[in-house]
Amino acid sequence: MSAEVRELTRKSAGWQRETNALGMWVFLSTEVMFFGVLFLAYFHGRMQDARGFALGSHLTHPWLGTINTAMLLTSSLTMALAVRGVWLGQRRVAARFLWATACLGAAFLAVKAIEYAAEWRDGLVPWMHFGYAGDHASGVETFFYLYFVMTGVHALHLALGIAVVMWLATRLRKRATIAARADAIEAAGLYWHFVDGIWIFLYPLIYLVELWR
Repeated sequence: MSAEVRELTRKSAGWQRETNALGMWVFLSTEVMFFGVLFLAYFHGRMQDARGFALGSHLTHPWLGTINTAMLLTSSLTMALAVRGVWLGQRRVAARFLWATACLGAAFLAVKAIEYAAEWRDGLVPWMHFGYAGDHASGVETFFYLYFVMTGVHALHLALGIAVVMWLATRLRKRATIAARADAIEAAGLYWHFVDGIWIFLYPLIYLVELWR
C-alpha cells in the first residue's frame, strides 16, 4: 500500500469517527429535550404540592435506589475501560468490560423490578393499584405517576443500551472486526454515559426530596 493510499485511509477513518460521534451527539441532544419535558413536568407538580411530593418520596425505597446508583456508576467505569481497551487493540479486555457493563445494567433492571413489585404490593401504582389515603393524597399520586413514567422511560433506554453493548461484545469475538467496531463502541459509550447521567438527576428527585424541600 502506497503512502498516499495509507494517508487517505487514515483521513477517511478519522472522518468516519467524527461523523459517528456527531450523529450520536445529535441523537443525545434530542433525548435531552425529551427528558427535559419530563423534568419540567416534575418540577411543575412539585411546585403545586411540595409536601405531597415529599410524602411520596418517603414511601419509596432509598436503599434500593442507592444500590442501583452505585451499580450504574460502576458500569460507567467499565464502559469507559471497554472503550479504552478497544482503541488500544485489546479485544478480549474490551469484550470483558462490555459484558461487565451489560451485567451491571441487567442487575439495575432486576433491582428496579423488585422495587416496582414492592410499590405494587404497597398500593402505590396510580390508575391501576393506588391505595394511599393519607395527607396530600393527590400530590403523592402525582409524584408516583411521574416516578413510574420517568423511571420506566429510563429503564427502556437502559434496556436498549444493554442490548447494544451485548451485541458489540459478541462481535468482538472476531479479531478482524475490532478496528471496525471501535467507533461503534465509542458511540455506545456516549449513549451509556448519557443514560447513567439521567439517573444521577433522577436519584435525588425521587429519593431525596425530603432533604431539599
